[in-house]
Amino acid sequence: MIPAIRKAYNASFTTEKYQQMIADIQNNYPGSIEFRLAETPVFLDAATKAKFLEAGEAISSVITAPNFQEITQNALKHIATPPNETLLPNCVVMDFAICNDIEGNIFPKLIELQGFPSLFALEIMHDKAFQQNFSIPKGFSPYLNNLDEHTYLRFLEETIKGTEGKKTVLLELFPDQQKTKIDFYLTQQLIDVPIVCVSEILTIGDKLYYQRDEECYPIERIYNRIVWDELAKQSNEIQEKANLLLQNLAVEWVSHPNHYYRISKFLMPYLNNSFVPKTFFLNELESIPKDLENYVLKPLFSFAGQGVIIDVEPHHIKDINYPENWILQEKVEYSSGLVTPSGNAKVEVRLFYFLDKLKGKYIATCNLARISNGKMIGVSYNNTATWVGGSIVYFEK
Repeated sequence: MIPAIRKAYNASFTTEKYQQMIADIQNNYPGSIEFRLAETPVFLDAATKAKFLEAGEAISSVITAPNFQEITQNALKHIATPPNETLLPNCVVMDFAICNDIEGNIFPKLIELQGFPSLFALEIMHDKAFQQNFSIPKGFSPYLNNLDEHTYLRFLEETIKGTEGKKTVLLELFPDQQKTKIDFYLTQQLIDVPIVCVSEILTIGDKLYYQRDEECYPIERIYNRIVWDELAKQSNEIQEKANLLLQNLAVEWVSHPNHYYRISKFLMPYLNNSFVPKTFFLNELESIPKDLENYVLKPLFSFAGQGVIIDVEPHHIKDINYPENWILQEKVEYSSGLVTPSGNAKVEVRLFYFLDKLKGKYIATCNLARISNGKMIGVSYNNTATWVGGSIVYFEK
């Protein structure tokens, strides 16, 4: 979106470089990338970066406010999750659409946020692979707040493993079957965290373990990658294993499953600033807006865009049985300003925030991007096109 850089990148692109980039990322784990990566990064200038950081700061201040637990308590009404919730999650991610303001300048608009991990390890290797195969301009970086690859990795390791040397595992449901498994493998490679499936856990007293090769290994800290709703869809055997986590165990969570619900679309009606589209709980809606075409209907706790209704009609709202589990959100008009050989595309940017416990605030650390030329942005909706998919932003320093 910086015309000169965009033109130069497009002109120098080759399919061979792109294929080598993907090969470099999954070098130790062939075939492990199961979603499309875009042919290009996104380049944004320093003024645009400042807007993103301003937006993130405004949203973070709501999460760290004293009333955060109170206003989000209803997000937990219908779920049973483990004890030992911390006051704040260790990490938060925020998804922003790249839009244009009335003067045509780039402006971020929040689409969604999650108190849940993202592809934190993958983006380290994604950046390295772009740098190795393409000419990335000097003075641009995917890292924020003066971080670089090494300081980001150290921050990530402290976030996941803590500073007390506790025995930490990455816990997931059938990790080798997940589309995001490349991130699990790279997390294990970069910071030495074992990958554990729910099926492998057991308890002895109030202690948690995982069993492998007839040996039991203690778990004191969980880097949680389980989407909790998925457990209810599993076999009785897996659900019995997952129920062990509901016990009062001597274990820490990064981040606790409750944060997945508290920091989600559920929080958006409480965010009132220019970076957030107007959002209403459906059960609190006094009347259906006359300009319904300007809104989108979203289930509160769906994952990866499932259940979203983009072209909303009055009957969609009337037919919903549990309106307290839905929001009506003002549509966001994405800019189509990313010029590619396959046509202009839209961009969504996910900023990674880690909690600095000493400062009591969230720090923007790195990012990923998603490029699309369709109605839906997620990479799973762009498998057949080119110059779309998962990517990364290089911000001007």
